[in-house]
Amino acid sequence: MGEGHISSVTFRTGFCAADGTIAINPPSPMPLVLETENISGEDGPDAGIRIKCDGSHDLSEIVIFPTTPSQRGGIEDLRLVRFLDDDGRATYFGTYTAFSGQSVRQELLSTPDFRTFELRPLRGDATGSKGMALFPRRIAGHFAMLGREDNENIWFLTSADIHDWSGGAKAIEPRWPWEFVQIGNCGSPIEIDEGWLVVTHGVGAVRNYCIGACLLDRDDPSKLLARTKLPLLRSDMDEREGYVPNVAYSCGAMVHNRVLVLPYAIADSFTTFATIPLERLLAAMD
Repeated sequence: MGEGHISSVTFRTGFCAADGTIAINPPSPMPLVLETENISGEDGPDAGIRIKCDGSHDLSEIVIFPTTPSQRGGIEDLRLVRFLDDDGRATYFGTYTAFSGQSVRQELLSTPDFRTFELRPLRGDATGSKGMALFPRRIAGHFAMLGREDNENIWFLTSADIHDWSGGAKAIEPRWPWEFVQIGNCGSPIEIDEGWLVVTHGVGAVRNYCIGACLLDRDDPSKLLARTKLPLLRSDMDEREGYVPNVAYSCGAMVHNRVLVLPYAIADSFTTFATIPLERLLAAMD
């Protein structure tokens, strides 16, 4: 978050030990000057931008600033995932929210190597809200996404074109008081032996955000198999004050040695990590 309350995207690297302990590398004190160019295409001047680095940088030196009219109010909530295509090629994709100052929409960051980045808008009637998250591989030959197009429920969508998303099926609805106002994803689904693990955020009374989890069917992710009845995380009374009060939020997690490693933020004021063994997490679902 910079001057004028404008959000940008930065990166951090670190290590995850066998027991889930996290160590973050110290960030570089200086940002990198990036080369940016427009991408021409069927969407005309709104086709997106390409950002290039020379490869001699530390990843923490990269700051992706808003540069297009749709991003004028900031770019935020990047849900980054390593996507493995059917041919074995890996690409890092990240859905994020672009805010023009009047409206929001979903856009997509892509990079094969964290040296060249492309930022393109997403099309379709499911992309005019927040909270889309891409699955890490194709489902039945199609790209797959979780979204919150109605600003209340989590939807499952598929598409032959990674930039075009419409329709979908409602997969997860609010059920418990701590998610009664709305429910959304906290990043891309994680494939485990039991199915697709989805970390969720729920919004309850007085706009209190909590973090929970659910399990979707591996072959048909529109089917909900189980979910946590109680939140995994919520902010304590002495942690609720901050830049955005009452919020506990995450944009992605990973599973390492059957342990969920979850970075999360409190009140948009600080970020920390939580871990839980998968067996304990799954046992808390019904």
